[in-house]
Amino acid sequence: MIKAIVQTVFCKPGQSSTASVVLLILRLIAGIAFILHGWSKIQHPTAWVHPGGPISIPAFFQFLAAVSEFCGGIAWVLGFLTPLASFGIACTMAVAVYINITLFKATFVNPTGGPAYELPLVYLGIALLLFVLGPGKLSLDSQLFGKRTQ
Repeated sequence: MIKAIVQTVFCKPGQSSTASVVLLILRLIAGIAFILHGWSKIQHPTAWVHPGGPISIPAFFQFLAAVSEFCGGIAWVLGFLTPLASFGIACTMAVAVYINITLFKATFVNPTGGPAYELPLVYLGIALLLFVLGPGKLSLDSQLFGKRTQ
């Protein structure tokens, strides 16, 4: 039963070698970006949103966002527990898009350099892609869990 669940979640249908290389490049670029974005947050994981600022996020949710960005970035780079990392990053980016649109009244792209929700929306798309397709053959998930037999 547990093996079937693990295979369903972590073993994605095999991709071509070309697709696996492209997924690796995408994981490396986005993963390193998330490690860098999450580094300052993970230093103070329950207090990175400045009190008295325009938004108030409970400490528990700040912690989840810090862990999803920093640890999720590491997981993407390694291709380890990719669906779990992608789910956490997707949730964090969905909230970031929502906050940018509703609180900051951001546009998709701001030509003056002000608030925009383009970047969190792109990261949300990457997280969804990796959640559905998996990390490819060049990953720890592939080495540890193999490919799905069905």
